[in-house]
Amino acid sequence: MPSSNSAVSTHGLGISYGDAVALHPLTLDVQKGEVFGFLGHNGAGKTTTIRLLTTLLEPTTGSARVAGHDIISDPLKVRAAIGYLPENVRLYDRFTTRENLMFFARLSGLEKPADAVHETLDFLNITELADRRVGTFSKGMRQRVGLAQAILHRPDVLFLDEPTSGLDPMGVRQLREIIDRLNAAGMTIFMNTHLLSEVARSCTSIGVLAQGRLVFRDTMQVVAARYDEHSLEELYVGVAAGHSEVAA
Repeated sequence: MPSSNSAVSTHGLGISYGDAVALHPLTLDVQKGEVFGFLGHNGAGKTTTIRLLTTLLEPTTGSARVAGHDIISDPLKVRAAIGYLPENVRLYDRFTTRENLMFFARLSGLEKPADAVHETLDFLNITELADRRVGTFSKGMRQRVGLAQAILHRPDVLFLDEPTSGLDPMGVRQLREIIDRLNAAGMTIFMNTHLLSEVARSCTSIGVLAQGRLVFRDTMQVVAARYDEHSLEELYVGVAAGHSEVAA
């Protein structure tokens, strides 16, 4: 149930396009300070859920609150309280990293945009990228600049949509370390992924979405005590395929 400690809470949240249901009514609560892993195969509805929670889509059923704000009645307050890193980061390729971040810092209304950019570059250890044009960057480098953009204003909740997609092993490790540091600093992380290995290493709790329905939800502490690596994989494959519904 939602509480004063909820970072993300939904009640019957769903969306349909005509007769096609993209997300069946979803009731979910993510506590402040969690790293929540939202698992599911491609097309399960994970990105749709994030787009609803970040106010990019309007639900057809239910409600949700993010960082204490209603996504329907207070969308501007929600946007001010969140950061969002989409799977495919969109940046101005002709601009340098610093120019991109300065633009978004000013757009966010930060009082000292230059200081915020400097601190964020330093926090993410990408100061060496500051004066390079992002159009020349690899996928991993673009992801890190996109992440810098998402946390410039130090959001309460950070949404990550398939953040490790297309990254090499070193890029995955670096991103995992950054997520750990952000969470240690008090940020709540809501991460979409289809990689079980990532949630096992980084998350405090998980949910599994299959065909637009939440079919499993539990803390990683309980999951780790109940399942070994092999049986956890079997569980994920089974519930994601709709073979059972074991939502907690």
